[in-house]
Amino acid sequence: MRPYFFFSYARRDHLAGGAFVDQFFTDLRDELARIEPEAGPGELAYRDTERLRIGDDWERQLSRMLGASRTMVALYSPAYFASPYCGKEWTAFDHRTRRHEEQTGESVPALIPVLWEPPPEDLPAEVRRIQYMQHDFGAEYATGGLRHLLRTDPQGTAYRKVVRVIAERIREAASWRVAELRDLDLGQVEGCFPVEEVAPVAVRSSLVRLFVAAGRAGGPPAVVGGAGAVNGERFPAQRSEADSVRADGAGGSGGGPDGPYQGGWYGAHPRDWAPYHPPRLPSLAVQAQQVITRAGHSTSLETIGPDLADALDRARENNEVSVLLVDPWAAGAEPFRQALRDFDRQNHPVTAVLLPDSTDDPPAGPARARLWEGVREVFARTWLHRSGPEPLFRIHIRRERFDRELLSTVTVAQNRLLDQLDDDPVAARAQFGLGPDPRPMPGLTIPAWPPVPPEPPVSPGPPLPRPGNAPGPGAGSGAGAGAGAAPGPRGALREETVPLTNRAPSEGEADR
Repeated sequence: MRPYFFFSYARRDHLAGGAFVDQFFTDLRDELARIEPEAGPGELAYRDTERLRIGDDWERQLSRMLGASRTMVALYSPAYFASPYCGKEWTAFDHRTRRHEEQTGESVPALIPVLWEPPPEDLPAEVRRIQYMQHDFGAEYATGGLRHLLRTDPQGTAYRKVVRVIAERIREAASWRVAELRDLDLGQVEGCFPVEEVAPVAVRSSLVRLFVAAGRAGGPPAVVGGAGAVNGERFPAQRSEADSVRADGAGGSGGGPDGPYQGGWYGAHPRDWAPYHPPRLPSLAVQAQQVITRAGHSTSLETIGPDLADALDRARENNEVSVLLVDPWAAGAEPFRQALRDFDRQNHPVTAVLLPDSTDDPPAGPARARLWEGVREVFARTWLHRSGPEPLFRIHIRRERFDRELLSTVTVAQNRLLDQLDDDPVAARAQFGLGPDPRPMPGLTIPAWPPVPPEPPVSPGPPLPRPGNAPGPGAGSGAGAGAGAAPGPRGALREETVPLTNRAPSEGEADR
């Protein structure tokens, strides 16, 4: 078997943010499968954590697969260039491509770098020879790397473009069939790095505290428009899970276009609320926990109560951000109304508020206007901050945008908290699993981006050539995005911290 790509990465990068490394590997493999449908599942990629089994000689298997894989994707970072074993993998595959060029005269860009984090400035000459930047990936990728794109917008256009380009680069290079190296023994390879030993930054996942306000099955009817609304209307009690089973496949309220309407599907606890049709597991609160955990954080889940303001103050004192998931149908009724109004009167700069649209909400018209007028009455002060470049108060969130809006608000809240912790910026960034501020990129074999226009020649005649204008061998063209983890069972939710766990490295892997 000759996998399309060998996935080379530093163990430290996986320990510091395994969810990000896992997501990129999965997204890249899935995109390659999309554009190369004839490849079998086991033929697409090789990664040690997926293929090594108990009793395997891990070094022999890595040697065999590195010698057989058609390309190698290397995640460049300070940790990568401080790893002796990554140095062995890089050197061995680079030797394969050079030997292929000597034997055939073909120069194949089969060693494909991905900028995970800005690398050290003093890279070995062998590494600098291979282009590892591409201008159309954008300034955020150039200054912060792919990990930064995943943290800030894991399903965004910039990230998806990198995945698409890398996948197409793999397919193109794999078609050249670089000769195998059957006798490769990584134990005998002298790697061209580490360049210097870098002490790992002590990091831990940040805790994101989730609070939910929603109705219960069989509870009191929702008041549309709240206590302050004109002609406040009471609609039937919220739909339960049993009701949802009887609902027809067309969705909506089950009562026709003229009502009645509910805020979604409910259970015995507010955390069971599912605003989107068709109802599905997990509930919105559990879905939020899964999204945040995959992003490398841990979560806690609580129901909004009279002590909400005190709980948010404690979270801020502990350098934690909070997110309120609020059912618009329940916001104007007790037990949530007074707690939310108290929140609105106070200053909570690192707390986000998300109010989804229910699939079962009234269409545009008087009933819908009264529903959201009631929300506005509860959040009278916060409502004014719902627009702007980075709002923490977001309304009308539809199903297809929920994950993205949630992660965006968490990132904004964390950045605001970081701004308040400027007495020790390194420790503050480590609080959220971040390394030191990105360093300037080392000199490349191409001009700085954006390019500086050439100066006019001093005398007539053709302009002098500017060094570095030729594209590097690593420039690529094509890759696409994302699959989330399968939802877990409803019973898995507990009101406690849910830490992000990683697979323990097998014996010998810690050197990578």
